[in-house]
Amino acid sequence: MKISNSGNLLFIGFMGVGKSTLAKELAKECGSVCLDTDKIIENMESKKIKKIFESKGEEYFRELEQKVAFWLEKNVRNSIISTGGGFIAVKNLKKIGKIIYLKSSFEGIIKRLENSPKAKEKLAKRPLLQDKKKAKELFKKRSDIYEKLADIIINIEKYKNEKDIIKELVKYH
Repeated sequence: MKISNSGNLLFIGFMGVGKSTLAKELAKECGSVCLDTDKIIENMESKKIKKIFESKGEEYFRELEQKVAFWLEKNVRNSIISTGGGFIAVKNLKKIGKIIYLKSSFEGIIKRLENSPKAKEKLAKRPLLQDKKKAKELFKKRSDIYEKLADIIINIEKYKNEKDIIKELVKYH
């Protein structure tokens, strides 16, 4: 499958790794547009992801992700896009943009979330992270998929802070 020439950078990785945060910062640094697939879905449905999962289930949510993926492929250029952790299941992922996998250990992600401002809020808004044992199983299952799909892998645990990660990411935009 051909890598998109859209000029888009698409961030993938497990929930809580920092895709949205880093996408916003990189967009600011590069003067680009930043899009977040979860925010797009929340706007489409006029409700938070957690409520979508509760009211209509994960399968419905995944259908919404696919709709967003087709829209991104057809309409979005030269943007930085953060995705939900399961967005990798969309059929046209490689057609949307260059895929950057933000890699971290499961423990690193949990530590990042627990040490962040609004830690409880950040943990609560992730329905699939409520049961840590199940979340770790999901992490193991998805890690290989992220690696296989990635055009670029950035192990965020190798960097001292966000600014250092952004310096690395600027090279790809």
